[in-house]
Amino acid sequence: MPSFSLSLLLPLLVASPTLSSVFPRQYNTTSQTPPTAQTKNGTYVGRYASRWNTDYFLGMPYAQPPVGDLRFHTPMPLETYWNGSRNATEYGPECFGYGRDTWSQGNYVSEDCLTLNVVRSRGSGDRLPVLVWIHGGGLVMGGSADHRYNQTFMVQQSAEAGMPIVAVSINYRLSSWGFLYGKEIQDSGNTMNGLRDQRLALQWVQDNIAAFGGDPGRVTIQGESSGGTSVGAQLLAYDGRDDGLFSGAIAESGNPVGLNPYPTVEDWAPVIANISRETGCSNATNLLTCLRAVPTEKMNDVINSTATSGAAYGPVIDGDFIVDDAATQLQQGRFVSVPYLLGCNSDEGTGFGPQQINSTQEVLDVLQEEEGFDMATAQDLAILYPDIPEIGVPASYPGRPNGTFGSRYKRTSAMFGDFSMHGPRRWTAMQWVKNGAQAYTYRFNVVVNGVPWTSGAVHFQEVAFVFYNTMGLGYPQNGNPNPLGGPQREKYLEVSKLMSRMWISFVNFGNPNKQLGVEAETWPAYSQQQPQNFVFEQNITSHAEPDYYRAEGIHYIGELIAARHGRNCSGLEACGYNNTD
Repeated sequence: MPSFSLSLLLPLLVASPTLSSVFPRQYNTTSQTPPTAQTKNGTYVGRYASRWNTDYFLGMPYAQPPVGDLRFHTPMPLETYWNGSRNATEYGPECFGYGRDTWSQGNYVSEDCLTLNVVRSRGSGDRLPVLVWIHGGGLVMGGSADHRYNQTFMVQQSAEAGMPIVAVSINYRLSSWGFLYGKEIQDSGNTMNGLRDQRLALQWVQDNIAAFGGDPGRVTIQGESSGGTSVGAQLLAYDGRDDGLFSGAIAESGNPVGLNPYPTVEDWAPVIANISRETGCSNATNLLTCLRAVPTEKMNDVINSTATSGAAYGPVIDGDFIVDDAATQLQQGRFVSVPYLLGCNSDEGTGFGPQQINSTQEVLDVLQEEEGFDMATAQDLAILYPDIPEIGVPASYPGRPNGTFGSRYKRTSAMFGDFSMHGPRRWTAMQWVKNGAQAYTYRFNVVVNGVPWTSGAVHFQEVAFVFYNTMGLGYPQNGNPNPLGGPQREKYLEVSKLMSRMWISFVNFGNPNKQLGVEAETWPAYSQQQPQNFVFEQNITSHAEPDYYRAEGIHYIGELIAARHGRNCSGLEACGYNNTD
């Protein structure tokens, strides 16, 4: 993996000159006067883009820099105050990350990275609902400056629809910088600092967003992939304690619970040993004190090496931020009971499943060796996911794939998509409504421009549609064309406007059906008696559907989720589980 520069100039916000917008004209928007906002710590001066009639406040710190003695420490509130004004016209550096989402976008990195950004339409009024974006990237890469997450166009859509919002995006610590774990970390209380960063950013929003025209009482948190998982963790944090930080939640292809239980101190022991050895801290009296003294470049090199192989980043049961297993908390209603919009893409499994599987025996082998299932569970799954290409994934690809993918590709893609996304999503939604909370679920069934039919509606592809990123900003940097380009562009634009406005409606009303300004079928709320998804389609009208696809297999995965969490077991029999509810 690449190493990254510590001090480089920041990129400017990118906006397409070919789009047009219509905004409410509540006051003179011909003035080029930069916007200002008075926060608790002092005044910021942002910048105004007349083409979009949009104010930007970028790169504002929400915490003390996590450097020196604050490295591998829970985030500390900002204690800097100033007179006069400070510049907020460029994105801050992203946090150290390791992968294409960090290095390909041209966004620069630093250990001092805990900043956020605010985007609003000028003249849209005050006390507006707020949408906070938590980026994905497996908790190891990415950041708020990624051009694919440019919130300009979603804010534009909100103003055009008469449902204006204030949009916020945040950075948080990644990889071992934000999710280091082990006995010493557990004993020190400095666990899951990346998730705690997110929490402190949400507190900053509560304290300051009114200065930008936002309503702290109407904040929706939104994330995709590991950002969606982060949203789930915030819903469960502190045993589901409602700290008033948000009133709604959106999770795209990321759930609060997965098939596998949280990692433990024992799981992390080899990684901690490797990091200690490579940093010269093996014999240190206090490991964290030693690690905090390691030069940044050296620490970056160690984290960006095989020393961290096997590290499992994400929530752990630390008895504080996360007090219990996710499945248990969901079943018992120990979560922040807010309206929840969640869903995933039809063909997630083509991005998560194995290839070159050519027989049922190879299917059984991979289920045991890679997923840790016992033989009885693997055999059950092989029965529930038969080798019938017509019912496999991707559904858009007819027949049986050739040897490039393996003859069982569609079969294993269905399995692994349900393991990673569809099963946890359906199980979470059901627990949500069983406990009296409101949920809306969706399935994104669009094969976007540049994605082969063999991948189908795969992971991440809904992001450009939700953000109304019609020009595909940021995608060429990652080697992809505009997702909304190509011969089906007009259909894509229709789906994108519908999705963006349904998300905006949810932020405004906790309901995705109001004041859309476009024709749309009703998106029904999820229920135990009539569980339904809303399906976003490119070739037919987007519509509601009963949430029963692959019902038997996904029901079995739900049983596995309940059985495996919090127990040292690999399948239903090993767990002694026989509850089919």
